Amino acid sequence: MKSLSRGVTGATTALVLGLGSLPAQAFDLGAMSKDERAAFGAEVRAYLMENPNVIIEAVNLLEQQQAAQEANRDEAMVTANMEALYNDGYSWVGGNPEGDITLVEFMDYRCGYCRKAAPEVAKLLQTDGNIRLIIKEFPILGEASVFASRFAVATKQVAGDDAYEQVHDALIAMGGEPNEITLRRLADGLSLDADAIIAAMDTEAVTEELRRTRTLAQNLAISGTPTFVLGDQLLRGYLPADQLKAMVDEQREENS
Repeated sequence: MKSLSRGVTGATTALVLGLGSLPAQAFDLGAMSKDERAAFGAEVRAYLMENPNVIIEAVNLLEQQQAAQEANRDEAMVTANMEALYNDGYSWVGGNPEGDITLVEFMDYRCGYCRKAAPEVAKLLQTDGNIRLIIKEFPILGEASVFASRFAVATKQVAGDDAYEQVHDALIAMGGEPNEITLRRLADGLSLDADAIIAAMDTEAVTEELRRTRTLAQNLAISGTPTFVLGDQLLRGYLPADQLKAMVDEQREENS
């Protein structure tokens, strides 16, 4: 209803601006008498009732303008944060590290849409083979999310990238909320040093990595997960593999 209201306003404005044959003072509602304003309003209403498509056209135009403004804003934010996005020196890099396209994902292990997106991203990497994937740990759904991300980041810092990938995949598929018992069991099952990882979870190094990623997300006006960054585009929300693939192909064409 909010968009429709804006559309009606836009349609009315378009109608008024289109009445170029009327004298300029006719558009100064403040200079009109009560009867003149009523007559003018009746004319506008009659026009809209006879031409309701004007409202739809105005709404569509408004949405296009807003989308263009948001895309320009997103592009400016991404451009200003390129180094932190693509070469921060600490985020996990997967897929093909030498790929010609880089896809960045801000994710939360407790996010249902992140879980839904995980197999789609995996499918994209398998079918394309030339995509560099960067994972940004962005826990925003409470203490359980932070706990899981601390464990994942600690794993990377203690045991390396391969261990992180295993833990990341396990956490995104884990049912229920993680706790020390379930995470210790997870580490043991992957033949990792659970004591060392758990001891590292509350270190300043882990805290600083999560803090830097949160600051980056704020700089990009990211408030939800998953959010993807592809080239200079921000892609907010879940996307199936075929849509991601289409956007990757489009990015390649732009880069060529």
